[in-house]
Amino acid sequence: MIAAEKVIRAAFESDEIFQETLSRVIKDDLGMTTAEFSKVSGISASTLYKILSGHRDSNMKTVREIVKTIKKLEGGEHGQFIAVIAARPVLDGIIEKKMQIDSRLITIREYSATTMEEAIVAAIKAEQDGATALVCAPIVSPTVEKVLTIPVATIMPRDSLIAAIELAAKKIR
Repeated sequence: MIAAEKVIRAAFESDEIFQETLSRVIKDDLGMTTAEFSKVSGISASTLYKILSGHRDSNMKTVREIVKTIKKLEGGEHGQFIAVIAARPVLDGIIEKKMQIDSRLITIREYSATTMEEAIVAAIKAEQDGATALVCAPIVSPTVEKVLTIPVATIMPRDSLIAAIELAAKKIR
């Protein structure tokens, strides 16, 4: 479940669950401090600290602003994310679903593909889903660059290629 949904559900459960969930989302899911979240959201740090400590109930306007900010940071608002197309074993190696790049929190969305055709279809679907850029293998990138309007970056698996060659060499000894 994405962070914004967690916070919305928690708001309807109880004040305590909302406080705990919001605190976890800011710290764990978004990787921010309350002060950093305050700056991005425009909600005063004092207000956020009071809500998180239970000294103040949040009003609907504040909850809406919190959710809007979380969606923006998650890339959920306006569908902003970078799509990664690869085989499932490669995607399983992606630990972070969000990356801090140049002071921006970038959401990464995975699209599994095992054939050229699946990769092309996944690329088109990713753009339709709102991807702002795409990362894919070199074998498919020239083709998807011709059909997409978003930037395409090519995975250059130098280190994993070298590791695979070394593994193959060990197997033939």
